[in-house]
Amino acid sequence: MQRLAALVPRPRLNLIRFHGVLAPNAKLRSEIIPGSKKNKSNASNANDAVPPSSASVRISWARLLKRVFDIDIEHCPHCRGTLKIIAAILEKAAITKILDHLGLPARAPPRAPAQIFDPFEPT
Repeated sequence: MQRLAALVPRPRLNLIRFHGVLAPNAKLRSEIIPGSKKNKSNASNANDAVPPSSASVRISWARLLKRVFDIDIEHCPHCRGTLKIIAAILEKAAITKILDHLGLPARAPPRAPAQIFDPFEPT
């Protein structure tokens, strides 16, 4: 058991280690990593006429829903037209009233208890 316990990593420990030029404090790291500070300063001197990109790196929550849960809220399911978000309702009373009007349950379904897994029980 002692040998097996030695193989278990400590909690919150990075399991990937970088050595050489890819190490965090390597002197030449900024030369090979794209988008590093030194590369940006060299590129800006070479191309002063080109403005930096102002595109946002963040992904909208609608696209994240599509990516993770395959829920497409940007397009109509009937005509495939583009949908526009007009409001976000946050008040509990208003949400309950809308769900009751639509005939949908206003409460979340109850959680099922956790299943007990016995690794020694034959399946």
